[in-house]
Amino acid sequence: MNNVHIREASEQDWPAIWPIFKHIAREGKTYAFSSDISMEEAKQQWLLSPRLTFVAESDGVIVGTYYLKTNFAGPGSHVCNCGYMVSAQARGQGIATELCKHSQRVACELGYRAMQFNYVASTNTGAIALWKKLGYDIVGTLPQAFYHPQSGYIDAFVMYKWLSSPAAR
Repeated sequence: MNNVHIREASEQDWPAIWPIFKHIAREGKTYAFSSDISMEEAKQQWLLSPRLTFVAESDGVIVGTYYLKTNFAGPGSHVCNCGYMVSAQARGQGIATELCKHSQRVACELGYRAMQFNYVASTNTGAIALWKKLGYDIVGTLPQAFYHPQSGYIDAFVMYKWLSSPAAR
């Protein structure tokens, strides 16, 4: 997709983010959000609670989004967590790749040392392949932890990437 611009999201972007979020949550195939999550609860979880949320725009239209937050407090606060969503119309055009690369740069700027994806559905093969291509490893398997609407109980993966050299600690 040409002319993609990633910027920090604002509350004014929520009406454009919500349809992307709602579609993915209703599908129930990749995220552990309730399929009937309310718009208000979704806004709280995706836009207001994370440390930062970003949107990807193409020709002035929001085609993707991601959040970045600290994964755990205290001794784990150097590890962040991100979640990514791309509109159905924009999938397969490199948006998720750009969002993930952007999130890694932002994470480093904010002082995070690593990024962890806590709950990647094992059937989400496109995302798994992309995250591996971008340097993430599957470091754990949660057996039958995700209920997929067509496949039933499936595994969920924990994926992890060290963002800076251990010597930089």
